[in-house]
Amino acid sequence: MRLSKVRNAALVLLIVIFSAGVGYRQGMMVAKTRTSISTEISSEVNMNLFWEVWGRLNEQYLDKKSLDVSKMVYGAIRGMTAALEDPYTAFLAPNDNARSKEDLSGEFGGVGIQLGFIDKTLGVIAPLPDSPAEKVGIKAGDLILKIKDDLQKIDRDTQGISLTEAMDLIRGKEGTTVVLTIGREGESDLKEVAIVREQINVPSVDLSFVDNGQVAWLRVYRFGDKTKQEWDKAVGEILTKKGGTFKGIILDLRNNPGGYLRGAVELAGDFVTDGVVVQQEGRDKTEKFSVNGEARLSEVPLVVLVNQGSASASEILAGALRERLGVKVVGEKTFGKGTVQEAQELSEGAGLHVTIARWLLPSGKNIHGEGLEPDVVIKYEQNKDNPDFDNQLEKAIGELKRG
Repeated sequence: MRLSKVRNAALVLLIVIFSAGVGYRQGMMVAKTRTSISTEISSEVNMNLFWEVWGRLNEQYLDKKSLDVSKMVYGAIRGMTAALEDPYTAFLAPNDNARSKEDLSGEFGGVGIQLGFIDKTLGVIAPLPDSPAEKVGIKAGDLILKIKDDLQKIDRDTQGISLTEAMDLIRGKEGTTVVLTIGREGESDLKEVAIVREQINVPSVDLSFVDNGQVAWLRVYRFGDKTKQEWDKAVGEILTKKGGTFKGIILDLRNNPGGYLRGAVELAGDFVTDGVVVQQEGRDKTEKFSVNGEARLSEVPLVVLVNQGSASASEILAGALRERLGVKVVGEKTFGKGTVQEAQELSEGAGLHVTIARWLLPSGKNIHGEGLEPDVVIKYEQNKDNPDFDNQLEKAIGELKRG
């Protein structure tokens, strides 16, 4: 049961942990103050109704203790962004904004568990290597039935819990303890596992050599703050392998939910020697992003691997490599997320992610809602005799060798 369902849950996991489906324009913008925008909206909107409702709630609502002014303001702002009916434009309260930054930085206090749902029950997709969770014996496929934290007065059954809420409860300050009630396939008894939280560093890039060392399996999990640094290290290792029996690179973008658009452009620049790799169509103009750099891997044979969890910046990279270089794309149809958000800082530590543009492939094609169709379509299938066997990766290796 475990590995097949664990792999199938990867998209859901990444949407929560890595802010999936969101292509951010790197850099922050401070929003206008209320004073500067008040004259802009006064001629269009009468705010009297808002203040009328606000006043009546404060004067008449039965439970005065429930009238939390901050929550009411945040709720009103969330309603304003929700009215746009754009799931990617969102207001983030201070705690949510801090978590979003943690996700993109890859650093936070926690236990090192990738979360998902297994048969609609909160479960472990995988413990991160050398994490607190792995050290105490947490395994992929374990079901998390209860979360307990005496210090924070948390004692929560996970039935009906959302991934966001579960992540908030499990994460916490370094050195503190969270107790998880675990159910494991093949074991009738539940067990409580106490885990001491540590600083968790989630990698953006992972490199290994497969097929007897002939193929570089280069996995990019997201485009965050440290992606370029980790990418450069991996490229350096690949360059030492060039020549001899070395066949090339499998660039694995499966379950990569995106991140910073600039990251996709930078990585494309290590394959494409020059020219446009993505276009950004804004309200008033279209901006073209070009590369003209080292292209350190331009002469290395390449195949790109994608699936339905590949979104936004990862789709940009895959699409650019196919259109500009004729690189073969293997796997499953991608998510189809073609808009760009800008992460803006607001007062009091809050944030706003606002859609500012559409991104287009070098040809001008917009894949929003459609996704990229691979050149070679192959669905992931579990091998019951060898759960670690990856049929999609093997297919990509075969395509690479065929040239």
